[in-house]
Amino acid sequence: MCGGPLHSAHYWRKPRGGPPDLCEAFELRFSLCCGRSGCRRRVQPPSVRFWGRRVYWAPVLVLVTALRQGRNPDATLVRLKALCGVWRSTIRRWRHYFRDLFTDSAAWRRVSGRLMPPLAADRLPRSLLQRVRHSSADARTALVTCLKLLALGP
Repeated sequence: MCGGPLHSAHYWRKPRGGPPDLCEAFELRFSLCCGRSGCRRRVQPPSVRFWGRRVYWAPVLVLVTALRQGRNPDATLVRLKALCGVWRSTIRRWRHYFRDLFTDSAAWRRVSGRLMPPLAADRLPRSLLQRVRHSSADARTALVTCLKLLALGP
């Protein structure tokens, strides 16, 4: 940002993959923009709802990718398509992102520096979910913790 005052510039998203009965308030993407005349640059705070500019819910993106990495027989592409509306090519892009792009990012270096012993980066996000699951009371808490860690970055 240029140092001007911050204004809220929240906007509505139509995220995919979530439950159809989820409250409409969860479709709001928080955003800030510069209030200085002529600038108006936008910045998005870390989010556990949305993963950057992607249209799928962040929890769906993380869980579906992790399920496909584990080769869970209940997580067939047909079943995932029925549950979340996600296509094979989309899952392939998500896996590529975590395996090749995210692991080279400054965001991953910030997250991985907090984790000892180190995680298998080629197994993200599954390896991170497994790590936080061991220290969490339940699966929901583990997912939220994982999303908070990953929100440090994108």
